[in-house]
Amino acid sequence: MIPAPVSPVRLEASLDPRLSRWLWLVKWLLAIPHYIVLVFLWLAFLLVTIVAFFAILFTARYPRALFDFNVGVLRWNWRVTYYAHTALGTDRYPPFTLADVPDYPAHFDVVYPERLSRGLVLVKWWLLVIPQYIVVGFFAGGWGSGEDGWRGGGLMPFLSLVAVVILAFTARYPGHLFDFLIGMARWVARVTAYAALMTDEYPPFRLDMGGQYPAAAKIPAAGSEK
Repeated sequence: MIPAPVSPVRLEASLDPRLSRWLWLVKWLLAIPHYIVLVFLWLAFLLVTIVAFFAILFTARYPRALFDFNVGVLRWNWRVTYYAHTALGTDRYPPFTLADVPDYPAHFDVVYPERLSRGLVLVKWWLLVIPQYIVVGFFAGGWGSGEDGWRGGGLMPFLSLVAVVILAFTARYPGHLFDFLIGMARWVARVTAYAALMTDEYPPFRLDMGGQYPAAAKIPAAGSEK
């Protein structure tokens, strides 16, 4: 069997071995300080992406400092959504940082592209990615709310709720459901990075399920190599 191509986008999560049965009821409330910060971070993300659009158009390069910042925003967002919405697989409160935190159970990185297509930057974020937006809408219940689009009505919010209800009554988080949720989150993350001009590799129509990305696909964290 030919192995699946390695994606430049890496999303990972580890399920806490012992989760509180009821903490998930208030995690959304505890995460309010993060929501406030993320409002400003997403505004900055949008502005940085606009600047990057023109930089790529004229130079075929995404400025490294801007790229690292946007990866950091997506990383921060993933930690918060993993804690409070998507999967709710950890009781550890997310750190307030753009940097990767090695011992936190949720990670996100994107390989820095040395060059990007000047032509693709004009169409990939709105035209080429339309089929992916349809899939993301089905998974997340809407587009435009970061990596998991926590807006209700999607498969991910529904299955996350199912998982924590099972946890509440059995003290066990269903492992297969966790793997499926992370697979969907990984798909959404790839689409987000592509639409945000961070890679020219079209997101595969593929669920790579499980908390950990394949060992052969490990990539350096953004900003770790300059």
